[in-house]
Amino acid sequence: MTLVLASLGYAAAYALLGVVLLIIGFVALDVLTPGHLAKHIWTERSVNAGIVLSAGFLAQGVIVFSAIWFYGASGFGLAFISSAVFGLLGVLMQALAFLLIELATPHRMGEVVTMVEFHPASLVIAAAQIAVSLAVVASIA
Repeated sequence: MTLVLASLGYAAAYALLGVVLLIIGFVALDVLTPGHLAKHIWTERSVNAGIVLSAGFLAQGVIVFSAIWFYGASGFGLAFISSAVFGLLGVLMQALAFLLIELATPHRMGEVVTMVEFHPASLVIAAAQIAVSLAVVASIA
């Protein structure tokens, strides 16, 4: 029974860490886009913003999962800290990829992401976020 309770505690801590990292990722994307990201998604129904944010969230989940999976046998402390560090690295790399794409293209990506009408560039940004996160995941192992 003690093992089950300990596992529940670890799961709750990892889930809380995941939520915190998702909030940090949300704030990072909000800073990179004009206006308020939540308003663009939930009020104005921007498909582009929803696509990019969803990709970022999924990518963050893969990073945290990988860190827990790889470092879990080393003990909770190392696994938790590694998940936090690699998760933050993922947010930073996603933001950097966003800015580099913006430099390489003729449009401001923040404006493209917040358009209400679908724009294919949102798929490019989403793919870049996933690709960058996979690079972080590869560095974990």
